[in-house]
Amino acid sequence: MSEKIGEKSFLKKCEASRESESRASLSRATVSRGSENRATVRESSFKTKSEPKLERKFDFTFDNWTETKPEKKYFISERFQGIINRLVKSVSMSFKSNSVQVVCLSVLGFCAGVFLTCILITARRPDSRHGVGGLETSAEPEYEENLSSLLAQVEKDTAADFDADAEALLSDSVDEASADAALTDSALSDPDSSVITYQTYRVKAGDMIGFIADAFDVTQDTIISVNNIKQSRLIQPGQYLKIPSMPGIIYTVKKNGETPATIAEKYKVNAEKCASANYVSLDTELKAGTSIFVPEAELDWATRQEINGDLFKKPLHARYWLSSNYGWRDSPFNAGKRTFHGGVDMAVAQGTPIYAALDGTVTAVGYNATYGNYVIITHHSGYKTLYGHMKATACRKGNFVYTNTVIGYVGSTGMSTGPHLHFTVYKNGKTINPFAVLN
Repeated sequence: MSEKIGEKSFLKKCEASRESESRASLSRATVSRGSENRATVRESSFKTKSEPKLERKFDFTFDNWTETKPEKKYFISERFQGIINRLVKSVSMSFKSNSVQVVCLSVLGFCAGVFLTCILITARRPDSRHGVGGLETSAEPEYEENLSSLLAQVEKDTAADFDADAEALLSDSVDEASADAALTDSALSDPDSSVITYQTYRVKAGDMIGFIADAFDVTQDTIISVNNIKQSRLIQPGQYLKIPSMPGIIYTVKKNGETPATIAEKYKVNAEKCASANYVSLDTELKAGTSIFVPEAELDWATRQEINGDLFKKPLHARYWLSSNYGWRDSPFNAGKRTFHGGVDMAVAQGTPIYAALDGTVTAVGYNATYGNYVIITHHSGYKTLYGHMKATACRKGNFVYTNTVIGYVGSTGMSTGPHLHFTVYKNGKTINPFAVLN
């Protein structure tokens, strides 16, 4: 009997434990349905008197889990996720419109273009406050031992050059006036085929020297020489030109003792016609500075290229910033002082290759305190070019160079405020504006 009673009590305990487990699982299932059924679930799921401590322990843990943390976290995350989903849907719906896509892409492209442009300008364009050279003169640079006297004569040499130019211009004007008067009197007294007569033409809009020359059956060299045109591209409407009756050029005697015969031989023209046109004999000795007309003569190639602005090529093949022009300027080293700048300064990145502006022979490679590392090239027809402030030179004295020959690299040596090339053009020992002959 006792064994049967023990088995029955054991079976009852097992059934009670199964019921408690089923009730616990039922309470967990009802938790997700809402907080309204939680009290009922706790009352119905823990009626067993045999485990009061377990009921209190589970109740404490269950309350904390159901009423505080999970519910609030789930509610906040669900609400936040809903806001995000609505934003994503609105953005995606707006981007489905073609017009909105075009506008957005245009704005992005514009911003990217502005950004890249600013970077390129900052990287490539030199600062105009930098890259200017030192004092200049109308003579070639000397070596270091003569540099102090060279710099001391800047203003003096420049003033002397200006006075000489003015005197030469005045003498040329007087000679031309006397020659015109003599030619006019001779033409009236002895009308001959070799007599030169002049007429005046007023330039019209759209005229070019070539068209005018063809209209009067003369050459371009004739009009350029007779009217002393320095730059053919600068003739203006309303300007008056003298047109001779035959082609030829005006020649200015270089030294005393020249005769029409020697001049005609130089230009390979008829000597008798040259003497007859100027009413002198073949052996008449002319004084230096006298101007005569040489029929059928032509300007040399270099002079023609110079007047047409096609003689020299730019020594920098890269883009550059003109930091200082030719002529008078405010000194970058002496505040408030005006100095004459005998060349042009081309500011560009350091290390940029420098090329010869015209074919010629390298006659000087050196260094001085003004130009730093410099190169001088001698060309035909009395031209020389100077390249200063180089980082390094790439040629030697005596080398013959061409316009595609690298002679050095841009730097900032000597009297310089930044990387640039100082470029000077000399004509018979005097500086001229390089842009008057640059192609």
